[in-house]
Amino acid sequence: MEIQVNGGSAKDKVEFGKNLFEKEVPVKSIFAENEMIDVMGVTKLPRKTHRGLCKVGCIGSWHPARVGWSVPRAGQKGYFHRTEVNKKVYRIADGCKKADGSFEHKNATTEFDLTEKSITPMGGFPHYGTVLQDFLMIKGCCVGTKKRVVTLRKTLLAQTSRTALEEIKLKFIDTSSKFGHGRFQTADEKSKFMGVMKKSITQAAAAGAK
Repeated sequence: MEIQVNGGSAKDKVEFGKNLFEKEVPVKSIFAENEMIDVMGVTKLPRKTHRGLCKVGCIGSWHPARVGWSVPRAGQKGYFHRTEVNKKVYRIADGCKKADGSFEHKNATTEFDLTEKSITPMGGFPHYGTVLQDFLMIKGCCVGTKKRVVTLRKTLLAQTSRTALEEIKLKFIDTSSKFGHGRFQTADEKSKFMGVMKKSITQAAAAGAK
């Protein structure tokens, strides 16, 4: 996160920042629901980079035996820094894993959908896995590739539009599998519909053998 420190002299700001070293700063203390934030990340490489992209077919005659300054050449491909502004925060929630080590799968429940489920879809998020810590949900897509740092910051613009000032009340969060066409929201729902499966019998037998 990128956070601007306001108020007081420069010395007070430095002291305030030093006091936060090696301490946990929860996301709820920085951002709030229905707020507009900016997201910064890096792009990924385009497809088919082995032979190159954006290349000129003929780069000059045989002689002079050098490439002229006027010939267009390809530059950097991918890993550009990008900033996407005005992303609305739909939800900020606590993680499933509590301080005492227990798990509580209720952070994807809404006022209209009372099913007890966690934010992680069935089978986990592709290329990531399971979300156990506090999380922040934004509208739309998020810039950046997997395993790359994404920076969040407060908006730099004065928000006056109706979209920015609108209060969002989520009715439903889809937690079906993102691998293929998921149809079940929770593992319990799947087991009730599918009945006893060979896989579950094998797992129970293996657990009993231990």
